[in-house]
Amino acid sequence: MQKFFNFLVKHNAYLLLLLYCSVALLVIRFEQDDLLSKIRSGGTELQASISDKITSYGYLFNLRKENERLMKINAELLSNVLRDQTVLHDEKNRRALFADSAAASSGYITARVIDRKFSSRENMLLIDAGKKRGIRRDMTVLTPQGLVGRVIFVSDNYAKVMPVIHSDFKVSVSSDRSNALGILSWNGGAEHLAAIEHVPISSPLKKGEMMLTTDFSTFSPRSIPVGRVIRIKPDKLFYSIDIRLAVDFSSLTYVLVAPLKTDPEKIEAFHEDLPQEQPGITNPVN
Repeated sequence: MQKFFNFLVKHNAYLLLLLYCSVALLVIRFEQDDLLSKIRSGGTELQASISDKITSYGYLFNLRKENERLMKINAELLSNVLRDQTVLHDEKNRRALFADSAAASSGYITARVIDRKFSSRENMLLIDAGKKRGIRRDMTVLTPQGLVGRVIFVSDNYAKVMPVIHSDFKVSVSSDRSNALGILSWNGGAEHLAAIEHVPISSPLKKGEMMLTTDFSTFSPRSIPVGRVIRIKPDKLFYSIDIRLAVDFSSLTYVLVAPLKTDPEKIEAFHEDLPQEQPGITNPVN
């Protein structure tokens, strides 16, 4: 008996471990059905959750690819629409230039304004027609509404145009009613307004009269509308006159370039009495 108690005392730890294992086995035996059910249920839920996450990520990835594909298609469609609208708009503007049959049959060259220099005094236009299409320096640029300017530089495919709204631009004009003569000039400021200089106060010019180019010009054909008189104020010897320009430069897209006006005999006769060798004497720009 003493030996048995000595054995228990000596190996009590192992015996306790054996007891605990037995109890655990009994607990597992009686509750294993519920435990396994819980484990299986938890595993199923975990699997479903993981599967749902994987499906969601796959859907999002496919949705992103689909959105990118649709965006490319929309970009192509938008590009085609804009291109077609541009073609229709350009064709509409081009046809408007030839609404006057006289312009269409007089050798005018059609050009598009492709660039513009904005300035308070020195505006400049660039058109997409040059030497290859017959454009030459000093040709007149206009629209059916009126005078735009004159060509001052030409390359093979482009030409630079000095418009009416440039401080160095001058042209001889006359009234369509009273035949009052003057010089068109632009001194900066609003693009739709210009001035007429050198009209004597004895002139019968009235508000509302249209000013047209004259044969006195060395580059412009006559009778091109320039603008309508909106203000007349008498000064010492001449009127101070404002006109509203016939051309809207803010929306200018297509222009016509008139055939070059050449009359060497007229130019030579006009400048015959000017001393050619004296410095400081220049021919007027008109």
